[in-house]
Amino acid sequence: MTDEIKHIVRIANTDVAGQKPLYLSLQKIKGVGENFSRAVCVLAKVDYMTITGTISDKQVEAIEKVLADPEKAGVPKHFLNRLNDYETGEDKHLFTADLDFEKDQDIKKLRKIKSYRGLRHHWRLPLRGQRTGSNFRPNKGKGGAVKKKTTVRK
Repeated sequence: MTDEIKHIVRIANTDVAGQKPLYLSLQKIKGVGENFSRAVCVLAKVDYMTITGTISDKQVEAIEKVLADPEKAGVPKHFLNRLNDYETGEDKHLFTADLDFEKDQDIKKLRKIKSYRGLRHHWRLPLRGQRTGSNFRPNKGKGGAVKKKTTVRK
């Protein structure tokens, strides 16, 4: 290892900060949380407290290999973010754009079958039983009362 620190490290098509510990930097990848990032570091045999900018290219490859197929690498099943996929029935872990795409597809499916959650999504209301008396107002924060007429001086 060299004393030089890379300020930005590219892991899984995402730029992560090089000054932070590895487990914190990995959390900047959409779909990676704290526990998952620590598990990835352990399975890639990299100390999770290492400063990200000091890790070698070989270690970056090991981390990307674990991220590419976490179940094969040995990440516990309950760490994955897509258990029992609706269409395929398999367990997988999604990142970045794939995660956004699948989430949108799930919401569209709920709307199409007109389930309770789908209707709440459609009406832009909360899904999980929150009260809506004072919160979740569509015009909250926008312009209020009638504005005064401004006079034009000649």
